[in-house]
Amino acid sequence: MRVSNVTLRKRLLVVLVALAVVFTALVVRLGYIQMIQAPWLTAQAEDLWRRNIPVEAKRGTILDRHGEVLAYNGSAPTVVVIPAQVKDKAGTAAKLAPLLDMKQESVQKTISKRTLLVYLQPGGRRIDDAKAKQVRDLKLPGVYVTEESKRMYPYSGLAAHALGFAGVDNQGLTGLERWYDERLKGKPGRISFFANAKGEEMPAENDEFVAPQNGQTLVTTIDRNIQTFVEREIENVVAQYNPDGVMAIVADPKTGEILSLANYPSYDPGHYRDFPADTYNKNLAIWKNFEPGSTFKIVTLAAALEEKKISLNDPFYDPGYFEVGGRKIRCWKRGGHGQETMLEVVENSCNPGFMLMGQKLGKEKLFEYINKFGFGKKSGIDIPGEGTGILFRDLSKVTPTDLATTSFGQAVSVTPIQQVMGVSAVANGGNLMKPHLAKEWRDPETGETMETVQPEVVRRVISEETAAQVRSTLESVVARGTGKNAFREGFRVGGKTGTAQVAENGAYKSNHFIVSFIGMAPADNPRLVAYIAIDNPKAPLVFGGVIAAPVVGNILGDSLHYLNVEPSKEGIAREYQYGDIKPMEVPEIKGMTVQEAQKEMYGSGLQLKVETAGQGNFIVDQQPAAGTKVPPGTTVRLYLTDKSADKPSP
Repeated sequence: MRVSNVTLRKRLLVVLVALAVVFTALVVRLGYIQMIQAPWLTAQAEDLWRRNIPVEAKRGTILDRHGEVLAYNGSAPTVVVIPAQVKDKAGTAAKLAPLLDMKQESVQKTISKRTLLVYLQPGGRRIDDAKAKQVRDLKLPGVYVTEESKRMYPYSGLAAHALGFAGVDNQGLTGLERWYDERLKGKPGRISFFANAKGEEMPAENDEFVAPQNGQTLVTTIDRNIQTFVEREIENVVAQYNPDGVMAIVADPKTGEILSLANYPSYDPGHYRDFPADTYNKNLAIWKNFEPGSTFKIVTLAAALEEKKISLNDPFYDPGYFEVGGRKIRCWKRGGHGQETMLEVVENSCNPGFMLMGQKLGKEKLFEYINKFGFGKKSGIDIPGEGTGILFRDLSKVTPTDLATTSFGQAVSVTPIQQVMGVSAVANGGNLMKPHLAKEWRDPETGETMETVQPEVVRRVISEETAAQVRSTLESVVARGTGKNAFREGFRVGGKTGTAQVAENGAYKSNHFIVSFIGMAPADNPRLVAYIAIDNPKAPLVFGGVIAAPVVGNILGDSLHYLNVEPSKEGIAREYQYGDIKPMEVPEIKGMTVQEAQKEMYGSGLQLKVETAGQGNFIVDQQPAAGTKVPPGTTVRLYLTDKSADKPSP
């Protein structure tokens, strides 16, 4: 059948229109892709081509409260290789191996792996700058030098359990390093380049360097000098008594700042792999739960005074036991203390007297104060691993015997940090503070302060009047009672001893004790609260007053000297008994030569030790200061200079 010209023209028109529509659609689509989708498509392509070599951020420095560096990052160049970019693997391995002290076969095997990026380890990780320059100078295709960092702890094990440590991948694992990891680790940077599907670098494309954001600088509440005093005393305790463990804390009671935190056994954060995991994972000072013994009597005393259940002048007769429900619970002193006042009950650490206080308070009121003082819950200190302690939760299950034993520190378990903060409430006038180790945060580049950690009051526990009464009573304990070995002339130390048997499988072990002492000074307006607990000391006489009290006395004495606290002539005088060792007065030797000082110290028969600091033959200063009364055997530090100084006028 013949198609007419009209029909043919119509068909051609339809085809042309269809072609025009298709062409227009293609042009519109092409324009949309070229102009609208181009940035998105380019970004997608670049993501496919882009390869990144990570550049670690510098982990934030950790400082003590005075700016002394406790932890920092050292620069550590590291060699990385993109295997796909290495054409001559044998030749590259031959050049790198001798520089990195590695076997050529090992290097060649590593750079032959089918992976994006490899580290040449161990020889190529954290190398020195000289080796890094030699590697760069080789200009080997696919071989790059990036920056890693190595965490350094300049004082080795000092404050190890407070600081914690960081792992090889710049992550905090324990202590402050872990608690504040996000702020310390910063944000990593990168070296970026474009590569094809085989991993080969694309020509005519420039590498891009994105700088890392370094971690913030953390200023802690730790005082390096006070920490040193504490760790020195722990070393002495270990050498003398060979205990299973030691826990010590020093705090500023007004702010909740932790000035020192230490444990034995301890470790070196820079070499933590050389120590058992239990040593660095268990921070005894905040984790260990144990019956506190007589240091807990401070809570019972404060509650009884606050509720006006007793007066310190009230008479009490101690026959050597307290009868509860037909059972006699004995005092630590066989035969008892006889007639005494409530003040003497505290001085003598008389268990029957405290059981009477508990009975007068009743279980509801006593446990109300125990909870108010912060026991039975975490203190909120800013390091991981804190324990909660163990208290009776259901008061209906507290028997009269439980009430009696709780009153003098048995039947409850607490942590050292809970005790320090509880006693700090007495020291500061009645407020329970939240403990903290972070003092402020600084910009790592400018050093400007970004944030200051403010003291936080948890709640008021007792009145200022009651707190003052308890402080005065604790000063009397040290001057005239069981805490005499903590007495330091002029510094008005107040405190309480503790000697607690350790329970195991529901029974007390006859030969395992934790002895402790908690002290504050000056007692009228305390600057410091110090606590030490010694687990299972090996000694003939295992009492807190014998073993732990002198340790806290040394810590407080040295710390107050260091803080330039002027000795006071006020306070309760030390009561000496037959056999007590009396202190001696430090002579004035500032301004003398070393030879003159030695003649003065030794020729006069003073039983004092001498230690020098600095160079020269003339004494420019001394610690303790002249006139200070110290126990025999105390070390007097002499600061030397080359220049003569005039002797002070009399």
